Amino acid sequence: MNKYSRDTLYQLLESKYKEYNTVSFITLDPVCIPHRFTKQEDIEIMGFIAAVLAWGQRKTIINKCTELIERMDGAPHQFITQHQETDLQQLEGFVHRTFNDTDLLYFVFALKELYTEFTSMEDVFLKGMNKKSENIEGGLIAFRNYFFSFDHPHRTRKHISSPETKSACKRLNMFLRWMVRKDKKGVDFGIWTKIQPAQLVCPCDVHVDRIARQLGLITRTQVDWQTAVELTNNLKSLDPKDPVKYDFALFGMGVVEGMI
Repeated sequence: MNKYSRDTLYQLLESKYKEYNTVSFITLDPVCIPHRFTKQEDIEIMGFIAAVLAWGQRKTIINKCTELIERMDGAPHQFITQHQETDLQQLEGFVHRTFNDTDLLYFVFALKELYTEFTSMEDVFLKGMNKKSENIEGGLIAFRNYFFSFDHPHRTRKHISSPETKSACKRLNMFLRWMVRKDKKGVDFGIWTKIQPAQLVCPCDVHVDRIARQLGLITRTQVDWQTAVELTNNLKSLDPKDPVKYDFALFGMGVVEGMI
């Protein structure tokens, strides 16, 4: 982190964080999908699915999530936990990129099992970590292991990433940011209280990666789990309690401004 001084980085990222972490950010971002709900389980479910489908143009992602909500009669948790077998016909034909109705039907099955056993999705991540865990790594591994602990199509495994496969876990880290961070700015929900913001790992998408490298926050050549951890650890030097808030700054500079 020697390309820019700590003070220069801090001033830049703080200003950009404040600029982009506003309710106006929600409209064109997949986070708008869980914001359509007030029930915690609906927020979790559609936040999770929106994050998993967050691949490609943001407008398309939002449209496909909207379609899925309509297919689930506007009540995802109720549909998942109380559907009859014939109701699943409403999901047939759904597709977004490589995610299709085979994957969706398994997601519905696994989520029904999850909410039968647990009150919140947060509890599944906690199977692999505790308050002393440095970061969310163990939680991500535990979640994927649980999610695929039932008989499942092998093709569906590619839609849930894990540090065990060296993935940067961009989409799940984004979902966790939505659920865990609390700052009263109206973007992230902060409805999970057992996982701490300091344990989150920064979502490392192509835009964040590019800007982070320009700023000297990443030195590794590849983009994998260790790269995401390296970025997060450097951000922790600026804000140890809430490093992932700078995701707003890096993403905003990369997507909205296109450069720094």
